[in-house]
Amino acid sequence: MTTEATYNALFICTGNSARSILAEGILNELGKGRFHAWSAGSHPKGEVHPLALATLERLHLPATGYRSKSWDEFVAPDAPVFDFIFTVCDNAAGEACPLWPGEPVSAHWGVPDPAAVEGTEEQQRKAFTDAAITLRRRIELFLSLPLKSLDAMSLQRELRDIGRQ
Repeated sequence: MTTEATYNALFICTGNSARSILAEGILNELGKGRFHAWSAGSHPKGEVHPLALATLERLHLPATGYRSKSWDEFVAPDAPVFDFIFTVCDNAAGEACPLWPGEPVSAHWGVPDPAAVEGTEEQQRKAFTDAAITLRRRIELFLSLPLKSLDAMSLQRELRDIGRQ
């Protein structure tokens, strides 16, 4: 009997209210126990955007238990050790990130901020749906990678390429 490794991933955004929350929910569901995902922000808003939760519900994904939190929680001594770190907004990608324990592979998967969309409720919902679809596509590509057979440099290249799609 072989046991498959469980990988830890952290999705980072500035506010940790929309994109990173969506990515956390999507990877936890699609990763089916192979992955445990978290999300955090460099300057968390303190609350999850209601349309992020509504979008998760519309995608038939769990929409409870999320909170907007600082990335500082994940450098504490009892924090999980991450295998992967993804920035999902351009602001967070340009910030000086903490030093993460271990040697996580990191990539930037920038997605336009749906929370910044002004307009009708329909336009705002569409922005959240578009962000979730983009993140889901990238996460599906990530999950299809043969992680155990890729060396660190190849894996880094693959993850960066996914973020460009």
